[in-house]
Amino acid sequence: MSTSLALATYFICWWLALFMVLPWGVRTQEEEGDIVPGSPESAPHNPHIFKKLIATTILGGVLFGLVYLVVATDLIDIDKIPFLPRFDDAAG
Repeated sequence: MSTSLALATYFICWWLALFMVLPWGVRTQEEEGDIVPGSPESAPHNPHIFKKLIATTILGGVLFGLVYLVVATDLIDIDKIPFLPRFDDAAG
């Protein structure tokens, strides 16, 4: 895996992890009983963004590690997927 492909894959894993982590532990202003005037009741009371960014970075690293393991060890060979076209090594 080239460096640019690894960075792009980590970026995708990080964003995927971010959207998995964002809802963790969210309590709305309505649930807390402290609604800020001019904001919707469904707005988060205290979103803990810094903690979620740390959790996202760790989870993104784990996801990237799994993807890298699959790619580096050829666990899944793209040529064995029946509905995809064949990719020849000699064509490059």
